[in-house]
Amino acid sequence: MTARIPFKERGGALRGLLDLATGCYPAFLFGGSCEAALPVFHFHDVTEAWLEPRLQYLAENRYRGITCDEIARFVIDGVSPGPRIVGLTFDDAWTSMWTVAMPLLRRFGLRAIVFAIPDRISEAASVRPTIDDVSRTEALRHGDTELLRHKDTESLRREERNDGPPFATWPELRAMHDSGVVDIQSHTRSHAMIFGHHTVTGFVTPDYEREPMLNRPLTSEAERAFLGPDALGTPLYLRRSRMSDARRFLPDPSAAERCRAHVARHGGRAFFHRPGWRSELETMARAGRGHFEDDATRITVIREELAQGRAMLNDQLKTTAVRHVALPWGIAGDIARRAVAETGHAIAFAERPLRSRLVRAGDDRYGLMRLNGKFLTCLPGRGGRQWFMTTVAND
Repeated sequence: MTARIPFKERGGALRGLLDLATGCYPAFLFGGSCEAALPVFHFHDVTEAWLEPRLQYLAENRYRGITCDEIARFVIDGVSPGPRIVGLTFDDAWTSMWTVAMPLLRRFGLRAIVFAIPDRISEAASVRPTIDDVSRTEALRHGDTELLRHKDTESLRREERNDGPPFATWPELRAMHDSGVVDIQSHTRSHAMIFGHHTVTGFVTPDYEREPMLNRPLTSEAERAFLGPDALGTPLYLRRSRMSDARRFLPDPSAAERCRAHVARHGGRAFFHRPGWRSELETMARAGRGHFEDDATRITVIREELAQGRAMLNDQLKTTAVRHVALPWGIAGDIARRAVAETGHAIAFAERPLRSRLVRAGDDRYGLMRLNGKFLTCLPGRGGRQWFMTTVAND
């Protein structure tokens, strides 16, 4: 085994330039059309200031959003969804999907798809306020009680706090699902990152607090636990998606415990200011052995991630409509591709190096490609921008 990330799992600027040079980006980014093809855009955590002008552009140019079922009919059966159609997909179901995107989609009469992670979703007593609710609170402060005639005091108190978990809650997902505005589909059960090699690549330091939540590696498959920023000194190894073909490396827990204890005894966060701290921890980490999961376990866990992600969403939303998936980070190993089909998913979004970033009839149903949402205003229409203008714009 080699300690490296395979090319097909890499992203970044270099990958973008290669895709550009090999014609993977669609012609409409450069002033052309997108006839006979469907552009599907992906978003993550969004703000009102960023998303509103993009959705307004779609509405003003009479574009319509599409569901995953419609995309599947187009890809598998060749049933055209009609002209001026786009796929608007929001990955992870961040809180902003409920508080920001949902009200804006309603405002502009658009539909979207949310790929949710059921293991990351929590129950709640009620839904949180949205940007529309905050606007009503402002109206109250200015004496406009007409806008607030249906509001109660507890709602206003929630609006003032606007707190809660980073992802949409089950009540919020159910409300979105019931609205008909949002088509909720699977992003696997836990969106897990695993250690995929035995070579130490770093340690949990105070800077790890800035590590994106979904990039933090899995520590326990059974408990669905992930490595948090409080575990100072814990060794880090090469990380791969659970949907890759990597066999998970399980480090020796005693080595990690020794590293954490050493950091705690020598000042905690202050330990990382002393010279030579890395070599001290590397010596301790190398003393542990660890082991790799076997092939049978790898196949079983990948299959369960896909099957359970779909089943949990269908159960919580009281539906059977969850039958499509977007694979985390767009990564699909051969095992995951087979498991997607075996677990009854109709289509899957995943990266395919050097392939067109448009969806077409007859396309690879388990490797559908998407575009970054920042390119949305490159679609043909009044007030649109071409690729260069979008890339250099400071937004």
